[in-house]
Amino acid sequence: MARNIDGLEKAVHGRRRNTQDLVWSDISRTDSGIAEEGRFGVMTRPMQLGKGKNVEGAQWTGVVTGIAVSMLESGMVDAVVCIASNDDDGIDNNWSNPQPILARTVDDVLRGRGVKPALAPSLAVLDELKDSTDIKKLLFCGVGCAVQAFRAIQHELQLDEVYVLGTNCADNSPTPEAAKKFLSRSFKDKLDGKRVRGYEFMQDFKVHVKYDDGTEQSQPSYERLPYFSLQGDVAEFAIAKSCLACFDYTNALADVVVGYMGAPLDSSMDASFQTITVRNKMGERMLKCAVVSDRLQLGPDASGSGPAHEKFASTTVSSDNIVQKMAGGEMKSEGMPRLLGEIMASLMTAAGPKGVNFARYSLDYHILRNYLHVLDVWGEEGANNMIPAYSLEIVKKYLDTDEAFKALAEKIKSKR
Repeated sequence: MARNIDGLEKAVHGRRRNTQDLVWSDISRTDSGIAEEGRFGVMTRPMQLGKGKNVEGAQWTGVVTGIAVSMLESGMVDAVVCIASNDDDGIDNNWSNPQPILARTVDDVLRGRGVKPALAPSLAVLDELKDSTDIKKLLFCGVGCAVQAFRAIQHELQLDEVYVLGTNCADNSPTPEAAKKFLSRSFKDKLDGKRVRGYEFMQDFKVHVKYDDGTEQSQPSYERLPYFSLQGDVAEFAIAKSCLACFDYTNALADVVVGYMGAPLDSSMDASFQTITVRNKMGERMLKCAVVSDRLQLGPDASGSGPAHEKFASTTVSSDNIVQKMAGGEMKSEGMPRLLGEIMASLMTAAGPKGVNFARYSLDYHILRNYLHVLDVWGEEGANNMIPAYSLEIVKKYLDTDEAFKALAEKIKSKR
């Protein structure tokens, strides 16, 4: 992990990120409201907001799909590697069943609409690509772990041009069945008879499930549940073990990255802005193509506000069931009663970090939790060897300044 990101960042973007460029509440700076490189990766411009245009049936507004379609339509690429939903079983509720495809037409690309919340073998189609003599310009779409693997071998594909479109990612399920089990356990019978289109852990501290009634003309609806009301043991089966050792939620090696944690939350996914991070000249070309093709609407720069994110991140880590189990505690089997969970989510949304500051909170929480996981599994030396440099900077800051996090780390180290 560390070798891939730290070594390939310069090879891909022409330079490594400035790992010292980190926003902290105890260090005054005039640009603390915008995304910084230390956490969010190499950037050629400030992180920006955007919405997709003329993309029907997207989970959000179609930013990723819009960019991919514009590049294929314009001839900028010959094919697109993306993740579709596997419909081999003939069931029209297969949103969680990912299938990598080599898309050569717009209709093929449109099969990739929507987030697939389960691990996908994204590189499985590369054998098909190597056998195709008519593909010389390729767009590869994927989450951070897939992009890292692709960047490591793309030189073997003998392509003239390669573009990479990434998405932010956090805690995928190991299998489609695990993702569906998460929803059935969490929402019980509320989604019975509904056609699920996807779900996300959103900035209002709730899980949003997008669904419709399964008919062609049906409009999307949403079911929402506070994080705090989730059953305590869902993480045991719903989060892939590999995701607990991931430190690339921001997709450091993609040319363009699309996400949502740093964006303001609107009433629903299909009305909300998403964040767009451009990392190099290839990414600039990709963005220009989508705008000129009228597939992308750019908004203002992403910004943040609210209180210091560090205490929120540390408190979330300390109360995390996975962390509690690592530290020898009991894993809670039940979450808060729904009413209390709604009150807590409302308070956290009103009083907590927002926009880019919320993204900092989310990133730091996952980095700290995952550091404790690799510390537990591989020990201090192994953890420090595998963690990328930028993540180590964040971990060291909390070890130096947050007594609760330092105590957790010491307790986990003492088990060995």
